[in-house]
Amino acid sequence: MNIHEYQGKEILKSYGVAIQEGIVAKSPEEATEAAKKLNEQTGTEWFVVKAQIHAGGRGKGTVKETGSRGVVLAKSLAEVPVKAGAILGGTLETIQTGPAGKKVNQVLIAQDVYYPGDSEPKEFYMSVLLDRSTGKNVIMYSTEGGMDIETVAEETPEKIFKETIEPGMGLQPFQARKVAFNLGLSGQAMKQMVKFVNALYNAYEQTDSSMFEINPVLKTSDDKIIAVDAKVNLEDNALYRHPEFAELQDLSEEDPLEVEAGKHNLNYIRLDGNVGCMVNGAGLAMATMDMIKLSGGSPANFLDVGGTANATTVEAGFRLILQDPSVKAILVNIFGGIVRCDRVAQGIVDAYNNIGEVPVPIIVRLQGTNAEEAKKIIDDSGLKVYPATPLEEAAELVKSVLN
Repeated sequence: MNIHEYQGKEILKSYGVAIQEGIVAKSPEEATEAAKKLNEQTGTEWFVVKAQIHAGGRGKGTVKETGSRGVVLAKSLAEVPVKAGAILGGTLETIQTGPAGKKVNQVLIAQDVYYPGDSEPKEFYMSVLLDRSTGKNVIMYSTEGGMDIETVAEETPEKIFKETIEPGMGLQPFQARKVAFNLGLSGQAMKQMVKFVNALYNAYEQTDSSMFEINPVLKTSDDKIIAVDAKVNLEDNALYRHPEFAELQDLSEEDPLEVEAGKHNLNYIRLDGNVGCMVNGAGLAMATMDMIKLSGGSPANFLDVGGTANATTVEAGFRLILQDPSVKAILVNIFGGIVRCDRVAQGIVDAYNNIGEVPVPIIVRLQGTNAEEAKKIIDDSGLKVYPATPLEEAAELVKSVLN
């Protein structure tokens, strides 16, 4: 589950991670009050106004309606409501949102941490995540903070460091010191970075997160180490252990179809193709999507109805697929192991009857438990569907209905 920057920072702060302080606001008036309060708390006289959406690249993104960047600097209290007003309610387009962009419903008013001092501020990159190739947590970090890490990896891979954490041992003291050393720090800044790394890794582990990304981690001009940004992804499968995180979900940032799928316990991910897929099992779903591509189509979604599918969940799946206007055909590919094919067939019939006229052709491939009973249900229903037995036949049918 993705959360906003300000929410991620609140979690980090609760585990002792030093952050750039800020207050969220939903209107220019609230932004002004937030800036006043922030001035009282931190003494800052310049303020950073940051759009809060679930997408990266906000600083380089553009608000379509006003031309404002998604992250801007207000050099006085009077500038705060003007800068906030140019972002709030607008559609921010970034490299991650694509041309559609995302509406900005709130902004974070944050303290300016790039103040003058005895040394130059320095930006670093740092993330904590699971390396799935080894099954171990890893701290990935670089001296090239504030940049797209993909660009750094491509152009200067030698500037990316990794510290692997052994399961059951946790982050060792020498590893935190090694991170600070590789970042070229010494003295007070090194001590602060060691403290920062330990607190960050503890927050990652204790919250059962799937990723913490801080870009940039800032060494201030007075050698403090703070998180200026925070991208936090909470592990969905561990949320039952953290009920307090449920309220952090912002449904306005989620795809409405994916939210609806969650209500029916369906694994649904919207894609940009033209063939709707309904499959049971992730492996079969991936194979089906590959088959659609080979047949000249493109999958419009990933939809796994699971091993306990029944008529109700199948109907819900059909309704989800048909809400996507780009869908030109639907392919149902079910292997009946745990799930019975006759239940899926009945779901197809019920969905067809309840929805009414289905505007796109349906290709149905049901194999396995009660496949014969399933075929009879569909044959007796009089539905206009295209039956298939081998996967190759289903592929040819997809090709024919799209042409």
